Amino acid sequence: MAYVICEPCIGVKDASCVEVCPVDCIYEGEDQYYIHPEECIDCGACEPVCPVEAIFYEEDVPDQWKDFIQKNREFFGL
Repeated sequence: MAYVICEPCIGVKDASCVEVCPVDCIYEGEDQYYIHPEECIDCGACEPVCPVEAIFYEEDVPDQWKDFIQKNREFFGL
C-alpha cells in the first residue's frame, strides 16, 4: 500500500507534497504528480500539506477516484 494522488491535483500541481517527502518518491507527470508505490514509505507527510486535498492512503481513496490507483501504477510501469 502507498499514498495516491487523485483528480484534484490535475492542473494544480502545487508541489508542496514534493517538498516534504523525505524519500523523494513523488514525481511530476504531464498533468499531475504521482507517488511511486514501491518507494513510498507510508509516512503520510504529503497528505496534510496538499492544498487541494488530493492525496489519500490507497485503501482510503474515494470511490469516484479509485481509477487513480491504477493510473498511478501505470505511470511507473507497474
